[in-house]
Amino acid sequence: MHEQQEIHIPRKLAQQLLHLAQISPDTEICGLVGGKNGIAQTCYPIINVAEHPERRFLLDPKQQIAAMAAMRDQGEELFAIYHSHPAAPAFPSGTDLEQAAYPETSYLIISLNTKGILEMRGFRIAAQTANEIRLVLTEN
Repeated sequence: MHEQQEIHIPRKLAQQLLHLAQISPDTEICGLVGGKNGIAQTCYPIINVAEHPERRFLLDPKQQIAAMAAMRDQGEELFAIYHSHPAAPAFPSGTDLEQAAYPETSYLIISLNTKGILEMRGFRIAAQTANEIRLVLTEN
């Protein structure tokens, strides 16, 4: 399988993810993105059940299972796992690297730590190593 160099995200979906991060400035938001044919389609927000949600994220297991079922019903596959960093850059933390369990999936990180400008970056994480992937916003 060749390494994917960029991921395509509809502008509307990107705005939805950024909005979710904006309205939760003190805690990390998290969830899944379903996609079809290599293009992101649907955002599935999931409650962060981490002990310290201001600096960690943990997907609520029941909601994660429900989101995966909803994706299957829509004919989607898991496209990405997203979360926000309220006070850190849009780069995987040591904990993010340790806990990344889906090497084939993209990880989207939204940072609120950029003086009012939201930043979203994409990564592939395998063997505790992050490789950045270019995000391409599409109009559809």
